[in-house]
Amino acid sequence: MNFLELAKKRHTVRKYQAKKVEEEKVLKILEAGRIAPTGANTQPQRIIVIREKDGLHQLAKCANIYNAPLALIICADHSVSWKRPHDGKDIAEIDVSIVTDHMMLQATELDLGTCWICYFDAKVMRTEFKMPDNYEPINILAIGYASSEPLSPERHDTLRKKIENTVWYETF
Repeated sequence: MNFLELAKKRHTVRKYQAKKVEEEKVLKILEAGRIAPTGANTQPQRIIVIREKDGLHQLAKCANIYNAPLALIICADHSVSWKRPHDGKDIAEIDVSIVTDHMMLQATELDLGTCWICYFDAKVMRTEFKMPDNYEPINILAIGYASSEPLSPERHDTLRKKIENTVWYETF
């Protein structure tokens, strides 16, 4: 499968089978995140793997992961992230998003469903998972075997804007 086929195959899953994700698949997903590019190669991602009953129960206190059997809490370590010298812009959130995208697409290639979640109570999450002050929870990636049929890869033809509505050449 080429990249565009893979990208079109990926869709948000909000209903999962109870089946656990195999360890070798979890490791491949984490490896995809490890090799993702980050600004100045600072690798500010800090990932908590949640797959045991107690951890999933803790996570349910701060987020809905749609009963996924596996969730990754992806945090940014602001003490190591690159900052743009001109204005001090911290790109940790961008880096962590790239890492999350790599892991999400790897999960898709492994026939797993995912849901990228940003709706959560960060204060509760920090307490439940004992996060250091310089770590910021950015998103959660819920992962598992989908219970529903996959969406058509051709849905993008009608659900996405046309390129000419989002791209300009040389200037606006």
